[in-house]
This record gives sequence, structure tokens and C-alpha cells, in this order.
Amino acid sequence: MGSKKKEIALQVNISTQELWEEMLSSKGLTVVDVYQGWCGPCKPMVSLFQKMRIEAGLDLLHFALAEADCLDVLEKYRGKCEPTFLFYAGGELVAVVRGANAPLLQKTIREQLEAEKKVLAEGCERKVIRDEPLSDEDGCLSHDKDIGDDEDVGECRTSQQASSGKTCTLAIIKPDAVVHGKTDEIIMKIHEAGFDILANEERTMTEAEMRLFYQHKAGEEAFEKLVHHMCSGPSHLLILTRPEPEGTEDVITAWRTLMGPCDPDVARREQPDSLRAQFGTEMPFNAVHGSQDREDASRELALLFPTFKFSDELLEASLSKHFSTKETPGSRWLHLYTLPKFKKEYQCFTNS
Repeated sequence: MGSKKKEIALQVNISTQELWEEMLSSKGLTVVDVYQGWCGPCKPMVSLFQKMRIEAGLDLLHFALAEADCLDVLEKYRGKCEPTFLFYAGGELVAVVRGANAPLLQKTIREQLEAEKKVLAEGCERKVIRDEPLSDEDGCLSHDKDIGDDEDVGECRTSQQASSGKTCTLAIIKPDAVVHGKTDEIIMKIHEAGFDILANEERTMTEAEMRLFYQHKAGEEAFEKLVHHMCSGPSHLLILTRPEPEGTEDVITAWRTLMGPCDPDVARREQPDSLRAQFGTEMPFNAVHGSQDREDASRELALLFPTFKFSDELLEASLSKHFSTKETPGSRWLHLYTLPKFKKEYQCFTNS
């Protein structure tokens, strides 16, 4: 029971302005996980925070949670799809980390903690920052002022290809890897390979979603086993991107390379350093999923992240050709019309 209480107390939940002011007056460094109500806090970072708390002690390092929609001071953080971590010391903002980037978070915590110790012990000047990107009213990826000016506040926008030129793809950490506690390790390896995680959602998929998602495999003998497995427990759904200097692989190809061959046995023979070689056991328990190509990335992102707005012009053209959606109070209808892989219409029901 005692250990459970410590885990709950690791991050203080800041739900009122009074609690926010109390946090600002705390001695030392406070790391605030600013999250959206629709996706919740960034759970994969909790183990890192626990480690850092043990390493640094209780006196000068604190962790907190704050839902953006609950506090006026966080208004400009609303509708941001990537996790945001704010670092406060002496009531001032001293650092910001965006994305579930464990190595960067660990590095920033250590640097800011050392800086604050010098401020308190030697009277050094505290380096205060302004989070300048917050002055932008754009979505989390696209910085095009022409897109989404009339969108509702709090609605996150993403794209399969951002206006900055970065391509995005879908990655799934499957139930077999999640249930064996491999999520944090896989996410760490994703970051070490140079990927940025723009969104990370943990949830259990429905049978309807997975039958639609894997419809192109419907004629295969292992189809039912695959659908059952994907619905058997929580998965982590990720949107990945990465810098793409000239001559390097795009994010879709790079992610498929990191995953390795579909069959874990083949992966262990041919690419022993790949994720499926390290974390997969046998088919279909191969730990991770990745989109085959840009068309699949567009389709899969639209299906599993239906509340996101796709802002890239080419993607919009693709989706307008392939998809139309109709929201109803009790269900979401997803119709696929012209994709060659889909000859019928399907209904994907989710709770409103």
C-alpha cells in the first residue's frame, strides 16, 4: 500500500489557479506535464520521473500534472497534440520540452536542477525564458496560417506531411509488447533512432476498428488471430516523424527498417538489432506495426486518429478521394469508397 501512495504522490495534480500559484512558490525545480483531456498525461515518462526523483531526492525536484483546458494560464497550450513539459523554478519558466523524448527530458531535468542549485546556493542569476512558439495560433504541426483559421479551440490538427516538409507515419506498439512491459524501452529506442513522437495514445482497440484496419488481410488464414490479438489489451498508437536531410530515408521507410522483418524469427536471423527481433516472439506477436507506404499511412492515421485535422494539401486530396466521415452522437461512420483494397462500406462504431 505504501508504494502505491508514493506512486500517486509522484505527480501533483494541478486543477485550480490556487494550486498553480502554490506550485510556482515551491522551492526547487518543478516539471509540469501539460496534457489534453482527450489523451491524458504522458504515462511512458512516469518511470523516468520516478528514477529522477530517487536520484535527486524530494527536496528540490517536483513533478506535476496540469490539464490545459482547466487553467486559463495554459490556454495557449490547448489543442497541442504532442506532450509538453514546462520547467518552473522560482515561479519562472526556465525550460520547455515538447514530445515524449525521454533522453532529452532526463538531460533537461539534470541541467535545470543543477542550475537551480547554483541559484539557491551561490545566488547565481536564474535564466528565464519565454515560450515564443505559443504566440502562434497554428496547430501542433502545421504553421500555415491559411489552414484551420475557423477550427474550434482545443481541436488538435496533424498531417501526414507537415508544411515544414516532415512526413509522418503511424506506429503501433502492440498488446504483446505492452503487456510484457516493453513500451518504455521501445519508445527509448525510437528516440535513439532519431524519430520524434508527435502523439502517443494508449488504448484498447475495438474489433470493428481492427477488422477495418486489417481488411486487406481478410482472406489470410491468420486474419482472425491477428484481429483477436490486436483487441486483447492496450496498445500504444504513435505518430512519428523525423528530420529528412537530402539522401536519407523518409520516415515511413526508416520506421519499417527499425521494425525489421514481419516474422520475429526471420528478424532475428536477418536484422538482429531490429525491434521485432528484440521484442517479438512469434507471429502475430511481433511487438510493433508500421504503415507500408504513404497511402497506408494516410488511411491508418485517418482511422485511428479521427479527431485530427489533416492539413497537407496532397493528403487532403488523397483523403477526399478515399474517405468521407459523418459524425453522429452515438457513433462514427467511416466509409471507404475508392481505395482498391476496399470494395464495400464499413461502419466503425466508437463511443461518443
